[in-house]
Amino acid sequence: MAIDMKTRRTLIREKASQYRKATKKQRGRLLDELQSWVGSDRQALARALREADSRHDWGGGRTGSGRTPIYGDEVIDPLKRIWAILSFPCGKRLAAQMGEMLTVLGRFGELRVEATAHEKLLAMSASTIDRRLAVERKRLELTGRSRTKPGTLLRSQIPIRTFADWDDLRPGFTEMDLVSHEGGNARGEFCYTLTLTDVATGWTECHAVRNRAERWTFEALKGLRKRLPFPLLGLDSDNGSEFINHHLHRYCKQERITFTRARPYRKNDNCFVEQKNYTAVRQMVGYFRYDTPTERALLNRIYHLHRLYFNFFQPQMKLVEKIRIGSRVRRRYDKPKTPYQRVLESPTVEEAVKERLRNEYQTLNPAALRRQLNDLQDQLWKRSALKEERRKQDASGAL
Repeated sequence: MAIDMKTRRTLIREKASQYRKATKKQRGRLLDELQSWVGSDRQALARALREADSRHDWGGGRTGSGRTPIYGDEVIDPLKRIWAILSFPCGKRLAAQMGEMLTVLGRFGELRVEATAHEKLLAMSASTIDRRLAVERKRLELTGRSRTKPGTLLRSQIPIRTFADWDDLRPGFTEMDLVSHEGGNARGEFCYTLTLTDVATGWTECHAVRNRAERWTFEALKGLRKRLPFPLLGLDSDNGSEFINHHLHRYCKQERITFTRARPYRKNDNCFVEQKNYTAVRQMVGYFRYDTPTERALLNRIYHLHRLYFNFFQPQMKLVEKIRIGSRVRRRYDKPKTPYQRVLESPTVEEAVKERLRNEYQTLNPAALRRQLNDLQDQLWKRSALKEERRKQDASGAL
């Protein structure tokens, strides 16, 4: 006897609890009974019973499967807070930094977690963290544009280095690149960000410049060199004319800095800094157009704070091994560590420098840094939005 869909749903809801508690034989008899009434496939009926049971709150603090939840709000709430403070990292990076963040945030009174929840946070695996944060992870991804123009000067005198040539365990060998802030409009003058990242430790420094002229790029590079906690031993760049010029080439020779360049149109040769162009620049300041002295000053205030936030508190994974098996490539990464931790582990960095970094680390509050960065971001983006609104009004008035 055929029944309508409404009656079918009612029967399944009524039998769902009984199906959950039944033994295997009892479930078989229950499915036989339902199949005689409904006429559907047994597998479809079993699936409908399980889904109806999982959607229903049976009370007693139990899930539809009958399992008591391990991680309640007392664990998930601080997990989300730590995740937000660290700028939403993946589960592997967050799990590696969890213990350190609980200690630091507790020291500054930013987060108070009960002992039981503290133990659960430390025991939570990376895959569980990703599952628990999956709903919160949806973010808008934007794409950018490359403004690199090849520089032909001195190409024959500056050796080429590919991504496969880097095997440096010693801090000081760096990659550099410029990130444009034209906002989709390449006319006129606009700001650029010079990014300098160390291959061995991931330590990254950024500075906004007026444009990509050799003069501003060179001055910014000398300033970034002073901020590094170790001597600058090597520079690698793309083939842009802002880097491939006599001025920088002569400076590197005088200072005994190894200067190399990537192959033309091969971004993977600069893979270390290209990655930081997104995580350290685009995620911080976005893709808007910045072309005024005030905006440039705001960018550099952001980078001044972000260097502390990024280098001391952002764990990074480094590729250890890459094996090709047929058409597939299997990659193995090391344990996520912050650039600060990697500098402390380096035997070539002086102990006095390490002690200075340890003392500076004790004064840093990642939650406070995150709040200050959010405030500066709001100022920068509001100013950019206001400027764009005025530009549109001027354009419509001209018509």
